Amino acid sequence: MKSAGNSKKISWAKHQKRWFGKWHLYLGIIAGAIVAFVGLTGSILVFQDEIDRALNPKLFEVMAQKQKMPAEEIVPLIKKNYPKLKIDYLMLYNFKNPNEAYSILDLKSNEETFINPYTGKISGKRIHTSSFIHVVTELHRTLLIPVVGRYICGLAALCLLILTISGLRLWIPKKWKQLKSALTVRFRGSFKRQNYDWHNSLGFYSSPFVAILSLTGFSITFSTLVIPLLFLLSGKSPQGVAQLLGAKSAWHAQAVPLPLKQIVAAVKEMPDAHIGGIAFPADKIGTYRLDVLSGNLPKQGKREMLVVDQYTGKVLLNSRKDFPNVGNAYLGWLTPIHYGSFGGRPTQVIAIIAGLMPLALFITGFLIWWPRYKKQKRGNKQKTRGVALDETPETAIDENVSKPAKIKATLPKHGKYFVINFTSGLKYALIILPISFIMGALYGLPSGIIIQPAIFVVAFSCVMVCLNFICALLSEVFNILFLLPFKKGSYKVTRYFALSTAFLVCYLAVYMVLLNTGLQVF
Repeated sequence: MKSAGNSKKISWAKHQKRWFGKWHLYLGIIAGAIVAFVGLTGSILVFQDEIDRALNPKLFEVMAQKQKMPAEEIVPLIKKNYPKLKIDYLMLYNFKNPNEAYSILDLKSNEETFINPYTGKISGKRIHTSSFIHVVTELHRTLLIPVVGRYICGLAALCLLILTISGLRLWIPKKWKQLKSALTVRFRGSFKRQNYDWHNSLGFYSSPFVAILSLTGFSITFSTLVIPLLFLLSGKSPQGVAQLLGAKSAWHAQAVPLPLKQIVAAVKEMPDAHIGGIAFPADKIGTYRLDVLSGNLPKQGKREMLVVDQYTGKVLLNSRKDFPNVGNAYLGWLTPIHYGSFGGRPTQVIAIIAGLMPLALFITGFLIWWPRYKKQKRGNKQKTRGVALDETPETAIDENVSKPAKIKATLPKHGKYFVINFTSGLKYALIILPISFIMGALYGLPSGIIIQPAIFVVAFSCVMVCLNFICALLSEVFNILFLLPFKKGSYKVTRYFALSTAFLVCYLAVYMVLLNTGLQVF
């Protein structure tokens, strides 16, 4: 009896590996090229600021003088000297760098005007959308395809996450003794052997970082889904957040806009912070948005915001106070984690390498698949001839139909089947949860920032788990209402729902603990 049980476990493991193999193969073929391209452009964007300045030194660099003029002084001077210059956004860049110019963006014409921060005079101009970095950014985010391209890239990020998970499952050796050989490249082997080893080794060693980049990339693209879920999980209404973000200035017939000096004074509400950019009101009910940078973690890229009434100077939104911890995590940490800027140079280097990995894995994976595909194609032709000679199509169909019938007869009742798979799902979740922590910790380890990325990776993973559960719930409802009554119900759907429920329970429990403890320290 014991040996029979063991054989069942082995066959189930083989079946699971075959299922993961199909996901890995088909997604790799369908989305591999897009994923590789998005990863390549993302690697370029890791050092987007440095590249932009290196390509356009005359625009960004100015001769240092005594002291830069703050925004409240330089804007009136610009309006006086250049009354026709439209100011939609004032970018102060690195205010503390004495050689860095300011820039003004006209959102309608996309003209970017660079301002000398010491004299208030124009030092250069360009069309922002034609700059190299902007083009690369649009390629990374949208493939230069309007509207739809953004979601193609977001789904490609999801595909990359699935490819990483399925690849790890396929990589797991049958015996721990084989672990060393599974993690090394046999340089004395044939080209085919070395290519296979490179695919496995590169995929394994880069998997924590590639998974994080794909997770954050998906969260950035589908922010309209992710942000409401973050606030719901924090016990706050998404409608209330929408009202805060959509706040309007208190306009009336006698209302007079305040001087910019009184608007920027609102930054006092955020100690140890300075203004990195100012979005000006678009119309009479519009507001000022102050993009605030603080000296707190992460080292680079942390962003907070203040929304200010243009007539009263009242702060309508203070992200530090009005957003929950995970809301501030999204605003201040998501992009830095995605581009590796949160830990400075060490994490940026990791992000570059991780961004190049999809391309390397796509090439090595294709070299593994293509010979097998050609061999299988030849085999199918021979098999088709064999079926025609040795058996009739009817007998082949009968055999295929009879096997599922036997399997279905041995399955337990629907409710019991759910409980069995829910229990299995809990085991998987309890394994993957600590792995999520470890992935984030490894990412920040070279820079000495360990706890924060580890916690935020779990927080953003929880959102993915919630979205997955919603899909599973809808599938199971359809299964119960429209398929089971006609004896067409699918046990695979029930299994998917059970596993998703188990992951939801585990991740939500950990999320709530982190929300009320760990995230408070940031």
